[in-house]
Amino acid sequence: MVQRTDATQRMNREEMGEYLQRLGEQMADEGPISVPVANRRVQLHPAEAISCDIEVVERSTLLRGDRETISLEISWKPQG
Repeated sequence: MVQRTDATQRMNREEMGEYLQRLGEQMADEGPISVPVANRRVQLHPAEAISCDIEVVERSTLLRGDRETISLEISWKPQG
């Protein structure tokens, strides 16, 4: 079974920092984490070993201007 919850949100820098900080604090603690996505919260159960892929893209075009993107993919097998 696959369940996917996704959303696109706009935040200012302070809001983004707080969002990532709350996730980081939960990740550092033991036990499940609660991830807010749109209008719901998804409960996840991180394992001790976590894989993280980080991708940074910097683009510069004459017509659209500069754009920077960072993508994080964090994955694990849930603890039982």
